[in-house]
Amino acid sequence: MDLATEWKLRTGLDEAGPAQIDFQGFVATRSAALFRGALVLTGNREAAEDLVQETLERACRKWRTIAAKDAPDAYVRRIMVNLANDRWRRFRRMVPHQDSDGGERAAPGDEYGRIDSRDQLVRALQRLPMRMRTVVVLRYFHDLSDAEIAADLRISPSTVRSQLARGMERLRSQFPALSGPSPRQPTEGTR
Repeated sequence: MDLATEWKLRTGLDEAGPAQIDFQGFVATRSAALFRGALVLTGNREAAEDLVQETLERACRKWRTIAAKDAPDAYVRRIMVNLANDRWRRFRRMVPHQDSDGGERAAPGDEYGRIDSRDQLVRALQRLPMRMRTVVVLRYFHDLSDAEIAADLRISPSTVRSQLARGMERLRSQFPALSGPSPRQPTEGTR
């Protein structure tokens, strides 16, 4: 089932024509998911709120056109990704790159350590190139398939897969303790 059909079924708008889908209903059902995606894209709660606000503002101005589309959710998500890309480009020109020291794992039951680990993950995502970060976020935070990501970003599915593989490789290199060998793989000194 595609996202547009799923959204229409969830909101009970399957019977209504696309032009009758109201903007307030869309905001009520999708703003939390947009915020989660924006938070991962920006790494900052205030910046995520601003990004969602600007995304919804632009979507509201074009709502008749968007509502007539087969997948209004994908269209609005694309607006958000484009805005995040623009902001990232401006930010990279103004702020020098900062390396933060990470790699420590939180002890089981250490809630502050888990929060710190999440913060480190968001910072690591911020260090990825924008397209790579966007692909990782759309895959793992929005659970989209290669084809859906490719359609959203207007790139080929093979580009999605290569960007995802490179992004995950970079993330794993920043968290070596989390990407060690699996228990079934032999380690050094094992015969």
